Amino acid sequence: MSAELTLGAEEELHLIDLESGRLSAKAPRLLPKLPAHRFGAELQRTTIETNTPVVRTLDDLRRVIVDLRSELSTAIAPVGVGIAAAGTAPRSEYADFELTSGGRYGRMQEQYRMLVDEQLICGLQVHVGVSDRDLAVQIAQRVATALPVLLALSASSPFWNGQDTGYSSFRSIIWQRWPSAGSFGRVQSAAEYDAMLEDLIASGVIADKKMAYFDVRPSSHAPTLELRVCDATPVVDDAVLIAGLFRAAVRKAEKSVESGAEWQPRSEPLHRAAMWQAARSGLNGDLLGLGRHPERLPAEIAVRQLLDRLRPELEELGDWSTVADLVEDTLARGNSADRQRTAYAERGELDDVVALVVEDTAGTPSGRDPDPVVAIPSYRVRAGDEAVGPGARPRPAFRDLAAFFRGWDADTTIERCAARDVWTREHEVGFVVDGGVQEFGCDLVPRTVSAYEWSQLAAGLGQRARAIELFLRDAYGERRIVSDGAMDEHEFVGANGWDPDAARLPAHAVRAPVMGFDLVRNEFGGWRVLEDNVRSPSGVAYGMALRDLMDEVVPDAPRPEHLRDPRTVTARLRETLRTNATAVTGNPDPVVALISDGPAAGAWFEHRRLADGAGLRLLAGSDLDVRDGRVVVAATGEVLDGLYLRIDRDVRDLGGADLPDLGARVLDVAEAGRVSLANAPGNALVDDKAMYVNVPDLIWYYLDEKPLLESVPTYRTSIEGERLSVLDRVGELVTKPVDGEGGRDVLIGPSASAPEVAERRRDIARDPARWVGQEVVMLSSHPTIGPAGLDPRHVDLRAFVYVTGTGPEDTHLADVALTRVAPEGSMVVNSSRGGGAKDTWIIGTAGER
Repeated sequence: MSAELTLGAEEELHLIDLESGRLSAKAPRLLPKLPAHRFGAELQRTTIETNTPVVRTLDDLRRVIVDLRSELSTAIAPVGVGIAAAGTAPRSEYADFELTSGGRYGRMQEQYRMLVDEQLICGLQVHVGVSDRDLAVQIAQRVATALPVLLALSASSPFWNGQDTGYSSFRSIIWQRWPSAGSFGRVQSAAEYDAMLEDLIASGVIADKKMAYFDVRPSSHAPTLELRVCDATPVVDDAVLIAGLFRAAVRKAEKSVESGAEWQPRSEPLHRAAMWQAARSGLNGDLLGLGRHPERLPAEIAVRQLLDRLRPELEELGDWSTVADLVEDTLARGNSADRQRTAYAERGELDDVVALVVEDTAGTPSGRDPDPVVAIPSYRVRAGDEAVGPGARPRPAFRDLAAFFRGWDADTTIERCAARDVWTREHEVGFVVDGGVQEFGCDLVPRTVSAYEWSQLAAGLGQRARAIELFLRDAYGERRIVSDGAMDEHEFVGANGWDPDAARLPAHAVRAPVMGFDLVRNEFGGWRVLEDNVRSPSGVAYGMALRDLMDEVVPDAPRPEHLRDPRTVTARLRETLRTNATAVTGNPDPVVALISDGPAAGAWFEHRRLADGAGLRLLAGSDLDVRDGRVVVAATGEVLDGLYLRIDRDVRDLGGADLPDLGARVLDVAEAGRVSLANAPGNALVDDKAMYVNVPDLIWYYLDEKPLLESVPTYRTSIEGERLSVLDRVGELVTKPVDGEGGRDVLIGPSASAPEVAERRRDIARDPARWVGQEVVMLSSHPTIGPAGLDPRHVDLRAFVYVTGTGPEDTHLADVALTRVAPEGSMVVNSSRGGGAKDTWIIGTAGER
């Protein structure tokens, strides 16, 4: 072999103040006490770089990395400082940057300004011995296709400036801002490469050869080829794995050069795209394959593809067994970005993430937990699974439940599921669909939402509910939003759901005291609002029934501490409706009725359960009358101060064919302020899928606040520019009718056939105002139980906000949520489309009621 193929590594390590968890700028004080040939300064005072000696085996590389980390940790421990091998320190902020003294660094800061000030990042550089610089230049270009996988394996920088960036490796995004980062293009020899560097230096854009920050380069100070794309990795074995794969890629490229094999590089834009995708997704999404025209592959498949391609070289180098085992370990453990996000999701505390990174850096080389978590056999792990992580290992919040359900054999599962079905039939839990009762499909594996997540949802949904309530009052009232130029009148007047009768209600009346919001989680665990349900949201009673079911059928399932009780929602509903009725009528002891279409109503089960639990009169429209300017119970004359409308038609049709004028008379009473209409006429305006696009703007306009929860990017086909884009991308988007409900007419483009896509294009072209398009959001998944064990299904969440006004204290997120479960192979969760549901375990905090 012409190349020596020796190994070495440089690790950049953050210095962490162990008391505060923040970066410590003590490197200049500490470095004089350390051997200069093993430890060096970096651009920022918060970093120390370690330099391994030259070694020949992966085992030796592991040993010297561990020794250097241990030596450094021991030396700095007396001043209360630890080390973190991660692309970014989780609690780093711009203000933490302090420049290391020296003329070179000072010049860099003067020239590059903010680019230098944001360099609170640490990388891993791997050196492979290639002393022939002509050969090194040739190899550097030919290993490019392996680099995205190596970056994804190393990704350890999801947090930056106090927030989740949405990237697995944000360090690499920052790094690519240097003018000399990325690929150096196609050159034929070391002389040509050196001439290119001289031109760069002469241009004044870089100061010296050390600033050639290319992805892979002939080292500026050693007879090696240097890999520079990777984040620093807390777990030592991740660094060893990357070194093993890189050395094998170097050897493969060397053989290709020696044989004179034809080589066709990827285009530069495609290489940049592949690197960006790796930085974005890490091991938790798709990567681009190794071909010149690559396909998108799940990250695990892409990693295995690279491993298989390099197997001959790994075997030649004696590294196959080691690297193959390390690949399995890393895929099972997840990269550091995955682990950091899991730690953050528990309590929403960056201190927990800092502690994890410091612990992993100082821990065993393999990063294995002292008490290994048992994987779930045959579980089909998906990116974004809420309960099961890499390697089919249960996440912390699911470990007790995983152990519990692992104890079920097929007979136990069948027996419990049969008991579940008996319970739902006996309690008449179901929906009325097309005149028949459809049983409520219930999964017995509960979903857990942490106290931190619930607090975030409470803030974000409360904000959204306030803005919606203010908009409804304004749209049917003064229309300040129009006079201020924030919205055009034609966008809502006469739109789907618009009801002129709503303008008759008192200005101070709460129009939407009960709001429902459908939420999904993306692959990084962030929540997004998918739809707003304001006209007549259902699901509360089903969420309560699911807890009753679990208490009866699975009473032995391990409950977490501070589990909230969904049955408290009926008291919240009663208080909300009575408060709003009092505000309208002035009666301090109001009587409220729930108005239903009776047994024919789709959610008849819920109507009965809520009326009974909240102490509401349960009446049909035909049970009402108007006497002496008040709404009364026709049979008894009892005066009603509030009507909670759960009917599937307009208020004007309240009495049906037998009492055609009843609705109009009730509206007269409401206009006079003598009855409160809960979930009033005209609220369907906000349920319009096209109006959904405007909600973030409503938050900015009415509250002057940044929206706390993201929406899904949505396109209105009524607007020509957006329509043309949707028509071009029907096969990539979700398209749905603006007035759709229950999953009706929803088309998920990537899962649709060519004829279905063509038909949807025709539908949109025929009636553009009827449709919207949305970007596909891959719903998170959660385990379900069946005779074969646990298996993932896509889930969403419907949460409920109760509203008594427009102030910050006037919205309350109910202690109940409905987790809806899609059938196998589907992302549509609606029960009318074969979906089911599961109990949602919402965790409170100590001291909460």
